[in-house]
Amino acid sequence: MTLAGSLRSLVQPERPVRPAASVQPWALRRPAVQQQVLSKEAGRPVPRSTGEWVNLGGVPVKLLEFNEALDAIVERATCGGPTPLAVASANLDHVKHFGEGSRWADTLGHAVSVEWLTLLDGAPLVSQAEKISHRAWPRLAGSDLIWPLLDAAETAGLRIGFLGGTPEVHALIQDKFATAHPGLAVAGWWAPERSSLADPAASRSLAAEIAEARTELLVVCLGKPRQELWISEYGHLTGAKVMLAFGAVVDFLAGRVRRAPARVRNLGLEWAWRLALEPRRLAKRYLVDGPEAYLKLRRASGAGISRASAPPLPVPTPPPVAPSAPAPAGQFTSHHEHADVAVLIVTYNNAKDAPLLLESLREETRDQTIKVVVADNSPTPSTLLALKAQSHVFAFPTGGNLGYAGAINSAIQQAGTAGAFLVLNPDMRVERGSIRALRERMARSGAGVVVPLLVDDYGSVYPSLRREPSVSRAVGDALMGSRLPGRPGWLSEMDFDTESYLHPHKVDWATGAALLIRPDVVQLVGEWDERYFLYSEETDFMHRVRAAGADVWFEPSARMRHCQGGSGTSPALDALMAANRIRYVRKFHTGGYARAFRAAVVLSAILRSPLTRRWEILAIVSGEKRWSELPRASRYAEPGSQDHHADLPYGSVIIPAHNEATVIARTLSSLAPLAALNELEVVVACNGCTDGTEEILSRFPDVKVVSIPEASKTAALNAADSVASCWPRLYLDADIEISGATVRHLLSSLNGRDLLAARPASRYVAEDASVLVRAYYRARARVPALNNALWGGGVYGLSEGGHARLGAFPSLTADDYYVDCLFDGNEKQVLATEPVLVRTPQTAAALLATLNRVYRGVREQPGAARSTGRTVSQLVSTVRGPFSAFDAAVYAGFAVAGRWRRDSSLRWERDDSSRTPGRPVSIPRRLRSSPLGSHTVKERGHA
Repeated sequence: MTLAGSLRSLVQPERPVRPAASVQPWALRRPAVQQQVLSKEAGRPVPRSTGEWVNLGGVPVKLLEFNEALDAIVERATCGGPTPLAVASANLDHVKHFGEGSRWADTLGHAVSVEWLTLLDGAPLVSQAEKISHRAWPRLAGSDLIWPLLDAAETAGLRIGFLGGTPEVHALIQDKFATAHPGLAVAGWWAPERSSLADPAASRSLAAEIAEARTELLVVCLGKPRQELWISEYGHLTGAKVMLAFGAVVDFLAGRVRRAPARVRNLGLEWAWRLALEPRRLAKRYLVDGPEAYLKLRRASGAGISRASAPPLPVPTPPPVAPSAPAPAGQFTSHHEHADVAVLIVTYNNAKDAPLLLESLREETRDQTIKVVVADNSPTPSTLLALKAQSHVFAFPTGGNLGYAGAINSAIQQAGTAGAFLVLNPDMRVERGSIRALRERMARSGAGVVVPLLVDDYGSVYPSLRREPSVSRAVGDALMGSRLPGRPGWLSEMDFDTESYLHPHKVDWATGAALLIRPDVVQLVGEWDERYFLYSEETDFMHRVRAAGADVWFEPSARMRHCQGGSGTSPALDALMAANRIRYVRKFHTGGYARAFRAAVVLSAILRSPLTRRWEILAIVSGEKRWSELPRASRYAEPGSQDHHADLPYGSVIIPAHNEATVIARTLSSLAPLAALNELEVVVACNGCTDGTEEILSRFPDVKVVSIPEASKTAALNAADSVASCWPRLYLDADIEISGATVRHLLSSLNGRDLLAARPASRYVAEDASVLVRAYYRARARVPALNNALWGGGVYGLSEGGHARLGAFPSLTADDYYVDCLFDGNEKQVLATEPVLVRTPQTAAALLATLNRVYRGVREQPGAARSTGRTVSQLVSTVRGPFSAFDAAVYAGFAVAGRWRRDSSLRWERDDSSRTPGRPVSIPRRLRSSPLGSHTVKERGHA
């Protein structure tokens, strides 16, 4: 016998919906309600019912008798109140969503625009309430309350609306109301799509439509927790005096779902009845989430209100400051004066990013006064020089690469007083009104920290919310990765649930790209812990914020664009991230717990060690003696000091340029400041230029320029070599973008080591290219043989010994391929650096022309055929599914077509489609890496 059959054997068959003749006017059967209606007409206030509040699993519940609850609801629906009344019934599902430690804990308690009345429902909660209060209480389920409330609404002439369900369900209810409630004034029926409920603009429009219908009593049946969250955010806009969060009531009213008989309900088995009727939909709620919520109910219940629902830490009054006139819109306040918000920015070679961020910040000065303090960790003055043109921006060098935490501490010391401190990464772009939204959330909730919604360049949500690190979450991430959907929160540190990014709520912590911090919290918590250098410093800070009694809140209406680009990483930063997670857990947990957490981190490294370059991460994480090799804070030598040139290696950068007027200034933007400080020799060899390239070079007085009439790259390289005076030497194509940090790393690696030749990591920029071109370069990036050679990146470096083996450049098309063939595997290396940017051809025709030139250059070299077979086998091994198979097929097609054309009269197929200024490309923080053992890191990153 089925479970449903067993339950039905306990009771008589469910009775049908009452016919109209059997319905008695509810107000006549309930004198209290009749008195309320008369009192409203007489204009006399009606006393509100009282009841005892208890904490059930972290949810504040008001204990009322059935009639008391009806009186309270009808009173507010008829007489109104200062704010709308929202009514919910608390069962185990409600505890799961809104109880202590849940995602939405405290969300309802901080809704200032509505007043929440949470009633007792669910047999386990009734039993717990009876233990606390020592008396019996009835269950007040929405499915029980709705019938007398409909009677009351019909008697009092209240306009009732229904939000939720489907048009088909609404039609069934209307048919039943025609006989059971012919006098009921229905304001409207609304069945919104789920996507519209997730859209703030659509939700506000829906609320306005409900208000226009003059709805007084709104039955909201969207399911938990969506209905409660929607009411908290938009309920006050509906104009309704009372909103009933009654879940599946529309299905009960329509007769699509049968209520459990009274005998089953009295036995506390209604959950089993519903599970038998809808096993697929309700199995997870009752069998998976139910036990966890029950344990929470038993563990976190008691008389009075729990800490989770207690008022937050009060927002203190700012200290008295000398009054100052507000700055005009678009202008920042001086850092010496008090401002509503002090923006703290940590930079590392962000000459391109920082001005764009400041431009978006100036728009925010229309809502509040803002001052900006920039702490620059860069080894070169390029970022500070770029910020000189920004008025009223206080930017200062930290004197070294202090890491993210160290630079924030320095910025706070320079910032003075402010109503709040906003920490921003330099690659952020603030959308209009976001800072005001953060401040409003802080004022409403009393939060110590508020974080915004982060989106990428394409408007997709960046998953920035995190849960507290734990052993179970570390094991879950190790075994299942960070993005496997559907996992419970205790098995994943990252929060990828779409619902989490739609509504404001408390969080454990969030990535430190954007944080609004209350000024008293800054004083209470103290400095950021500089021992982390990079990664986990924000985890540590927000842990201490919560420990101090303040909360961390997420505000989705504050949107900021996070310019990241593609994916990538480096072994040094991955190892540092893992090590810092272990350091964090050791700081806040016992030794035994920390050892278990470390074992989970090592397990993750073991499982991922077969991936490219992951063995080094495992070796460092498992052997703590090597942690000293990880990136850490360092100080720069003062210019002119004895150690200055030893800290920043001196060398030459050689750039051959043939008609590069559109891109040469972009390439020199990061190199010219080093040349101006006499820390780098830059030589540009113009060969056969006729487009004004030399005129542009005249704007860079510290760059050496060599001009030759012949339009030959190898002739230009030899001419520049004859002028250059320093070693090592870096050979750079004129359309390649490289940072000062990458130059420093490459020259350092070639100076005083056995390494003879090297190139930095590279990244192909193909965002604006055609579909086929993008597919080609995606496939290329997956082939190790094409990524571990010196050629293909547009840049390589030679030590003095390496150049001695080369001698002069021969008259060959592919100079980089020739150089690569000169050295064995242990003499050359592709370094893990911030990648150089290589802009790809934009069209298939341009790519074919480029490949024809490349393959002709390869054919001119010995040993070209030997690498073809290995490339083909590695290309085949990259196929993991239909998408990668498509990319591989496109790559193979271009490779065959590029080799097929052998017109020797075409000596140079130049790609001009990529030689346009283009839009700025931001290097993702994960790509801004430092070498293992180096202490120079581009910018902070996130787990």
